[in-house]
Amino acid sequence: MTAKTFAIASDHAGTELKAALKALLEEQGVTVLDLGTNGPASVDYPNFADAVAAALADGRAEAGVLICGTGIGISIAANRHRHVRAALCHDITTARLCRQHNDANVLVLGARIVGLEVARDCTLAFLSTPYEGGRHARRVAMLG
Repeated sequence: MTAKTFAIASDHAGTELKAALKALLEEQGVTVLDLGTNGPASVDYPNFADAVAAALADGRAEAGVLICGTGIGISIAANRHRHVRAALCHDITTARLCRQHNDANVLVLGARIVGLEVARDCTLAFLSTPYEGGRHARRVAMLG
């Protein structure tokens, strides 16, 4: 992926992981648009999925990272937007394949499910893996 800007957001369960992944992306030369949240107060994850979707739609970002406790709720919310292909990943293989085969533009992680090292590995794989196109293009076109 050659994204220059990633939008990143989380609910209250993902703030620590979000901060670590923001730093990782910046270390890789990626501009990061941090859309919150930044504290422990309970918030509603659909609002943060919507914020990342809006950043993708209006061109402020080319890709995104979303984090909630399990990753499930925020991925469902993100995928309600037709231009979003959000992939909930639990390991480096799913992070790599969601880019290769599905042209995912949003990586989703569960802060209570994956540890920091796995999340870092997933993020680096997502960032460095290109979409293959070819035999996958017809199906990806059907997604949005």
